[in-house]
Amino acid sequence: MVKAKSRYVCQNCGASFVKWAGRCENCGEWNTLLEQAPSTEVESKTALSRGAISGKKLEAVSINTIEPSDAGSRLTTSFADLDEVLGGGLLLGSVNLLAGQPGIGKSTLLMQICAAVAEKRQVLYVSGEESAGQVKLRAVRLGASSDKLHFASSTSGNDIAKTIEGGEYDLVIVDSIQTLSMAEISSAPGTVSQVSNCGNLIIRAAKASNTAVVIVGHVTKDGALAGPKILEHLVDVVLNFEGDRYGGFKTVRAVKNRFGSTNEVAIFEMASKGLVEVKNPSEALLSERQNTDGSIIMATIEGTRPLLVEIQALVNTTNFGYPKRTASGFDLNRLNLLIAVLEKRTKLKLQDKDIFINVVGGMRLNDSAADLAVCMAIASAAAARKLDEKVIVFGEVGLGGEIRSVTAPDRRIAEAKKLGFEHAIAPATIKDKFVLPVKDLRSALVKYMNNK
Repeated sequence: MVKAKSRYVCQNCGASFVKWAGRCENCGEWNTLLEQAPSTEVESKTALSRGAISGKKLEAVSINTIEPSDAGSRLTTSFADLDEVLGGGLLLGSVNLLAGQPGIGKSTLLMQICAAVAEKRQVLYVSGEESAGQVKLRAVRLGASSDKLHFASSTSGNDIAKTIEGGEYDLVIVDSIQTLSMAEISSAPGTVSQVSNCGNLIIRAAKASNTAVVIVGHVTKDGALAGPKILEHLVDVVLNFEGDRYGGFKTVRAVKNRFGSTNEVAIFEMASKGLVEVKNPSEALLSERQNTDGSIIMATIEGTRPLLVEIQALVNTTNFGYPKRTASGFDLNRLNLLIAVLEKRTKLKLQDKDIFINVVGGMRLNDSAADLAVCMAIASAAAARKLDEKVIVFGEVGLGGEIRSVTAPDRRIAEAKKLGFEHAIAPATIKDKFVLPVKDLRSALVKYMNNK
């Protein structure tokens, strides 16, 4: 009889080890190794032997003889921008994974989607985190009162999959995958084995019954989807719900989409009656702007949508030996790099300055075109000089201080013209009368940062 051996499985990447360690050798994460039920080498070898002889030869046909499958109808969510992100709505038979920080509004958004779909279709909301009374309170607040909207409370992956397989519902919401468990697996809910197997079970049921399923997923403190990476590979659509949980705009973007583009983004704002689509976010972001030093308007691209946002900088002399750099809505490592370029390529002395950067409205910028705007905001705050209020800024900054071209300049310029701006400080490669061309960072500061 072979002695059973315990295995320690990483809850982040799924790698297994024979002994516990504080850090996973595969992915580098700390405190993610959990002990799993012991198994024997004999059992694994026996299963491998059975699997090798139980398969049968596949029947292959010419691809030219295959009839195109009917994609089926889509379920509209009542949010036009969210439908675009999904590729036209929720496709029947698709499995969609929605991830976001706690309290950002995932359950609110899903209840509003349920209310819209339940006007014509049968909908089931399954919660493993909240009671029926809690969900009822949210439904009443959001106006979800249709007889076609049903609720069930369960943490059993087996029961949920069996319910989906019955085909009674067109849309099923599962909130959340980290609370589910299978009776056949002894590990705790949220572990790699439970998440991956429950996900697999639900996906098979959804495909068999042609039911649209939305699964809620938790995120780690770094913002990545919690659980095994295989879950993202299994589902059809992965949506990230981002933004500030306490206010500002919130965005939903597709990280993966088998039925549409991943370049679209939906922008929401939380109101008393739930999430509301922001039709003109540029105007809303700039409505309270005051033209002071350190304030720069930047033209960015969110998905395929041009957007004007305000970047604010505050520069103070430090009281400590090591200056502080803080960024809200902008990558801190990128900020440190741009500060180094400013000090090296211009005459600004920032080594004894605390520098704070804020992107107004809770937006998160991942656009390289924000480089020039951030540099000019820092220079404006440090020198107490203002930029003309009718000018926007965009452009990528290289390590040599050169201003490089960016994507979709025509859409950025069109958005600026629509909101009444007169010029754009942008790379010299753009041939447009609206553009004030700049080739390097120093010339941009000297030429246009001259208003007290």
